Amino acid sequence: MVALVQTATYLPVFLLGIPAGAVADIVDRRKLLILTQTWMLLAAGVLGAMTIAGVVGPWSLLWLTFALGLGSTMNAPAWQAIVPELIPRPDLPAAIALNSMGFNLARAAGPALGGLAVATMGAGGAFILNGVSFVAVIVVLYLWKRAPEYTTTLTETVGSAMTAGLRYVRFAPAMHGVLWRSGSFVIVASGLWALLPSVARIELHRESTGYGLLLGCLGAGSILGALTVARLRQILRPELMVTLATVLFGCSNLALAYLERFSLVALALVAGGAAWMIVNSTLNTAAQTSLPAWVRARALSVYLLVFQSAMALGGVIWGAMATRFGLRFTLLVAGICLLVVAAATARLRLHWSKEVDVAPSAHWPEPHLVVAPELEQGPVLVQMEYRVSPEQAHEFTRAMQPVRLIRRRDGAIRWSLWRDAAEPGRYVENFVVANWAEHLRQHERITVADRSLEEKAMSYHLGPERPRVTHWISARAFQKEE
Repeated sequence: MVALVQTATYLPVFLLGIPAGAVADIVDRRKLLILTQTWMLLAAGVLGAMTIAGVVGPWSLLWLTFALGLGSTMNAPAWQAIVPELIPRPDLPAAIALNSMGFNLARAAGPALGGLAVATMGAGGAFILNGVSFVAVIVVLYLWKRAPEYTTTLTETVGSAMTAGLRYVRFAPAMHGVLWRSGSFVIVASGLWALLPSVARIELHRESTGYGLLLGCLGAGSILGALTVARLRQILRPELMVTLATVLFGCSNLALAYLERFSLVALALVAGGAAWMIVNSTLNTAAQTSLPAWVRARALSVYLLVFQSAMALGGVIWGAMATRFGLRFTLLVAGICLLVVAAATARLRLHWSKEVDVAPSAHWPEPHLVVAPELEQGPVLVQMEYRVSPEQAHEFTRAMQPVRLIRRRDGAIRWSLWRDAAEPGRYVENFVVANWAEHLRQHERITVADRSLEEKAMSYHLGPERPRVTHWISARAFQKEE
């Protein structure tokens, strides 16, 4: 039953993580956050009142914990996505580092403060205090005058928004590097968090106070990491920062496998806390700054899902290994695995805020049509015809590959490039979208960074006029009307 508390906490992440991101992208995020914070306030308040009244039981505790987990899951993508709206772009990496530091400090100090609250006012009082903490957040959100960063007149359903978000992540190389690095790092690094209580009790012979001090060392390390990450960012590329921090966290695991003195273990955990903060804040920054506003929350929900899944799965794996082979051997293996992860992911590129301008470009001209299709009519085939010098055919086809990714992640379900066998130098680009509304959304989703890639491919086109664009709509769509 105790183990089910963790299940009730994290199960909503797996059930609603992706839908939560979709909802956060298609509704007003400020109103959604007020709603989720109010939901968690009510859940914590009911739990506190039932505990004080002495009527709470195991199953009511689990259901209310599940309710809190639902609120947290629906809250997280929107909470992450509003950061770029609050902070000027040049200050975004520092803001994310500060946010990560706060999270790690809360994770380190939270259990100790929770224990103190339970000791002084009882479990019911601690739950009520938790509920009251949401009030301040609700007030701040209510007073926030949000200017919508991305607006559209083309509404999406949650299902279509989820599909669009997953498709974007699939065809966004910038997110691939973040997800692979995050998942591989966290699934191994979670072993230290999962095994630290046992290290304190079994290897160092310390009780809860000693464990709290070790958690405090991780929190102190996160502060150190936050203070140094800005300086490191000036001299190192983000890929190298993450690789070196992964190596440092691996060395922290190796130190815990061999060290027996409490003070030395504490120092190793300070280094580990700094490394943990540097890795996660850098990956979070790379994700936030590479995502346009229209898809930010749903793509971040994938990132959060990978993170939480890796934490949960890693805890099970390393806990089972420690049970079978012992703590020190398990920490040794985890440390070696982190060094392997650092080497294996070192070449994965991370895009930084200065390199990618994800502001809307809106440079696509409005389609000129005689027959105006309904928004839900489709599929839609868009065709663009290029004239290219045969001597530049290879360079043109290479330049079109980034364009393929743009089309696919912004809505296309198929893409192809054709060369005319009878007329050298004539190329036709085709891409298909589900319906006319989705194609109009492509017009809104195109970014400044996308425009530069399009212009590079367009530079191979011969002639004073732009490539000829035609729109084809499935004949069956019109037959249904008739």
